[in-house]
Amino acid sequence: MNEPAARATAHHSLKRVVGAVALGTLLAATGCESGISDLAGSARSVHMDRLSIQPYPDNPHYWMYAGEPILLVGGSDEDNLFNHPHIPPAGLEAQLDLLASVGGNYVRNTMANRDEGNVWPFAMTEDGQYDLGQWNDEYWSRFRRFLEMTLERGQIVQIEIWDRFDFAREPWDRNPFNPVNNSTYTPVESSLPISIETHPGQRESPFFRSTPEQEDLPLVLGYQRALVDRILSISLGFPHVLYTVSNETNESEIWSAYWADFIHERAERAGREVYVTEMWDGRTPDDPQVSHTYDDPDRYGFIDISQNNHHTGQLHWDYAQQHRERVAQAPRPINNVKIYGGPNVGGGHEEGTRKFWRNLFGGMASSRFHRGPGAGVGLDGTAQAHLRSVRLLTDRMTIFTMEPRNDLLLGRGEDEAYALAEPGRQYAVYFPDGGSIALDPNGEAGTFTLRWLDVLGSEWSSESTVSVGDPLALEPPGEGPWVALLTVAAGG
Repeated sequence: MNEPAARATAHHSLKRVVGAVALGTLLAATGCESGISDLAGSARSVHMDRLSIQPYPDNPHYWMYAGEPILLVGGSDEDNLFNHPHIPPAGLEAQLDLLASVGGNYVRNTMANRDEGNVWPFAMTEDGQYDLGQWNDEYWSRFRRFLEMTLERGQIVQIEIWDRFDFAREPWDRNPFNPVNNSTYTPVESSLPISIETHPGQRESPFFRSTPEQEDLPLVLGYQRALVDRILSISLGFPHVLYTVSNETNESEIWSAYWADFIHERAERAGREVYVTEMWDGRTPDDPQVSHTYDDPDRYGFIDISQNNHHTGQLHWDYAQQHRERVAQAPRPINNVKIYGGPNVGGGHEEGTRKFWRNLFGGMASSRFHRGPGAGVGLDGTAQAHLRSVRLLTDRMTIFTMEPRNDLLLGRGEDEAYALAEPGRQYAVYFPDGGSIALDPNGEAGTFTLRWLDVLGSEWSSESTVSVGDPLALEPPGEGPWVALLTVAAGG
């Protein structure tokens, strides 16, 4: 690591340590340092809500945590991290430490169980059958410990309650909810099939239609509710958790609304306020499914547009901005908990890193690399460089007072450059791969400090003072990704 990057990493490590100590002191004072199962009627829950992840009042496009605005960025090698305590090369704690060391403060956590080394939430009896009325202590210990470790590192966790890929094809053959795998109910009693050969998007399983307004399967629903209750009995004791009902679902909105309401009801009973969304499988801003989230802000307190990250190039940006326009009158955070960018999906690693920056320059609340190597960049060396660089940038500017302003870029080609600005005070321009544009100050003249950030090298390469009145020509010092940052100079 070069010297400037090393200094930046040390700086961020110090900030995280100080922040963790301060937060730990506050949580200890409210009794929340290791989770609380029953918060109802307690003044501690009121104090905890003041610390918890929530929209930033001064700019609700972003989040606030522990009383401070926060930009969420991250990446990891698995999506259900809690269920991978021995994740290579050195275990879960080392992976979280690595993420923290490069400025990452955001992880995805599906409550999924299908990977090698994972465990299921239910206990197995001596006859080799699961008992849906008994818990597997190892599963819940892993979950609680994961929340403790991320809390200690100031890392926000976005939980997905239901991952449809656990409930079809080969994973369904091993799933405890499959009636052939448990001693709790039969196929006839549950109305659940014992084999599902199709992709879960084909909606073959009635598991996701168990609610009274759908196929009304009270026996199955009772065990589903018990499982979610158990998740919440742990997670509601932590202030750094966001909730997503499902992973890229195309099921009925009735299912999503049922579980969103269930989460809110349990949180209210515990004296907590939490933020819930749904991740629809729809990939465009005008998809009818997506409208359910936009049209119901009381139920869905934030948006997740991860499926937009299937798109590439200028279209990826354009759609993201259309999503942002949909909340313009009543802003809510828009998250991207997974950015596709691997050889199998999303246009490859380089395009995955470009999406990461487009999201941030597009005013999104979060941006996280999807697991690698097939589907995303994960937390490999490339991801680490981009995470370091975004923290170098945000250390020098105040992103929470800036807006996407590509209209200030003159001579811009498609996908050539992207701008954030607080006119007259600060401007940032991201170049995915070189280029040349002019920045129009739009009548806001002044003297600015111009710095160039080498994204792949994670270092500032040059600094100069410029007078801005007419459009300012900007051309990166080299090929590849660069960011130009202009901040008003002292006395400017």
